[in-house]
This record gives sequence, C-alpha cells and structure tokens, in this order.
Amino acid sequence: MKNNNYVVIMAGGVGTRFWPFSRTNNPKQFHDVLGTGRTLLQQTADRFEDICPKENIYIVTSSDYIGLIKEQLPFLSDSQILAEPSRRNTAPCVAYACYKIATQNPEANVVVAPADHIILKEKEFEKRINLALEASAKDDILVTLGITPTRPDTGYGYIQYEKSNDDVKKVKTFREKPNLELAKLFVTSGEYVWNAGIFIWNAQAIKKAFATNSPKLHDIFCAGESAYFTEKEGDFINEVYQTCESISIDYAVMEKADNVHIVLGDIGWSDLGTWKSLYEVSEKDENENVIDGSTMLYGVTNSIIKTPKDRLVVVQGLDGYIIAEYDNVLMICEKEQEQFVKNFVADAGKKDNKFV
Repeated sequence: MKNNNYVVIMAGGVGTRFWPFSRTNNPKQFHDVLGTGRTLLQQTADRFEDICPKENIYIVTSSDYIGLIKEQLPFLSDSQILAEPSRRNTAPCVAYACYKIATQNPEANVVVAPADHIILKEKEFEKRINLALEASAKDDILVTLGITPTRPDTGYGYIQYEKSNDDVKKVKTFREKPNLELAKLFVTSGEYVWNAGIFIWNAQAIKKAFATNSPKLHDIFCAGESAYFTEKEGDFINEVYQTCESISIDYAVMEKADNVHIVLGDIGWSDLGTWKSLYEVSEKDENENVIDGSTMLYGVTNSIIKTPKDRLVVVQGLDGYIIAEYDNVLMICEKEQEQFVKNFVADAGKKDNKFV
C-alpha cells in the first residue's frame, strides 16, 4: 500500500511577506527559517519519510529553483522535479504532477502539500495524513486537512463541515478570508476550521474532478500522457503552460466538487506567511523575544530578531519590532505594522532589483 503513496510538494512561490530573507532568487522555502539546521523544504520532505518512499516524492517548482532543490534534496531524480516555465497558481501545478504520476501508477494515492508550512506535532500530522490516505484509497473522494482554529484569524480561508463521529467528515462550504466579525462567528460556531491547503486524493479521483470542474485544464494535461517521463516532457510543458488559466486548486476544483471531505487536526500548524506568524510559533526568551543571531539587547521586549550570526547586533529600547537582516538588506519594522513589508519590497525593487 505504501508504494502507492505519493507526495507532491509545491515549492514555486516567492513569499514576499518574508522579505528580506525571501527573495526572488532564493525564497523562504529554501531557508532555515526556524534555526533547526534544515530548510522549510527539507523539513517538508522529512515529514513524509514514513508515509511514502523517497522515489515517490515530487517537487513542483519554478525552473529558476531547480539548482536549489537538487542541492537541498539530492536524492531526487530529474523526473521527480517538475519545472514550471511560469507561475500559474496552484491548479495547473497540481494537475501537472497528478496527471504525470497517474501515467506511472494509475492507483497512486497522492498528498499535495506546500513547501513552506511548519508542523510542530509531526507524529499527529502523520496519523491524520494516514487516515486521509486510507479513505482516499477506498473511495472517490477529495480530502483536505482542516486545522482547529485557535483564534479568529482573518488571514486564513475557512471550511465548514458536517458534524459526525467519522474521522473523515463531509465538507459543506469553503469560505474566503473573512473580516474579523465573521471570523469570530466561524470560530464560536465550532463548525469551521482553517483551510491548510494540504490535499489528499487518489489519482483517478482528482482526474475525474478536473474533468468535471475544470475541463480545460483536464484536456491540457491529458494531452501530455505520452510525453510524461520522456525527453518530450519539458517541451510539452513549456508549450501548454502558456495556455493554462492562473487559478488556485480551491477555485478550480475544491469549491465546486460535491465529494470533498475533511480530516481535522491539531498538528501545530502555521503557514508561516509572515514575520508575525514566525514570532508566534517560535520559542521566546524571558523578555518575549525571538532571537536568531548574535545580539546584545537592552530593554528590548516582544520582538523578533533574525540576523547573520557573524554580525553583532546591538538593540536598545524597542518593544514589538521585527529586526531582520539578510544579503545586504536590513529591515526594522513594527511587528503590528508588518503589512507594510509588501510596500518595502516594491520600493526596494525600484531602487535596485538586487534587493528583491
């Protein structure tokens, strides 16, 4: 059974909200963000060690990052790295991987996961994924992982599900990122969970779902069945990607399908989308600071400091700040004002592209 399990890791995003660490030529998934000695991509691959064989792990990424991926995951063969010629959101990348895998193993049971999330409760995560894989191997269903909300967060999508005693529950609706009042209602109702963007299905179920709900993408990637795992694959993908709609897998399939189910999990999850989210999941010192670097701090509280270890950073009198330095860019920003990071990136790009 395990040999039918596959993992598709989506590793093509740029993650600009994590600037200055996340850059166009070296996004956050290739960094050791947590200071563990392993990058987010490596941690994601490690997470599936007992779920599927290494030869069944596939990475979908930008062609710009192939070198980084080979360096960080040297066990991968060339056929396990799927290079997108352009970014088209998650639906085309999921279709490409799943249709390719299906030509090799029509009974494939596939987990799709982003490369840049963190899971603190690894064993519980493995347990929930195996539950979902057992269900998707038996039935024509699409399964997603739902995270029990710990607060009314407006930065996540929500999923409403039908209450039952089953481990795999039927999904009622997907809801986009809500305003704060709506988020509070979702959390207090007990019927909603965060959408983690982690999916589980068998190859035939997802092909059928694309055929029904996104027929253009289905036709595009079906046409490549004779090219996958051959020298023609690269040329085929370079040609057809230009014709793919830029659309998420949620919009293209999940929100339309009537056979979507959910497995709930308290797995210590964060999508690690922002500096503030990294602060929230990281270990803090007696002054509620998160420190990764060589520092001398005086009266500094509630702050996150991530700087090169060979540079001494001296800070005095700051409360609630982000101090981040990487590759000749130093950013100092109030933690509660981190929405300005995207403005910083845009303005830095106007100054010089090497800064973004």
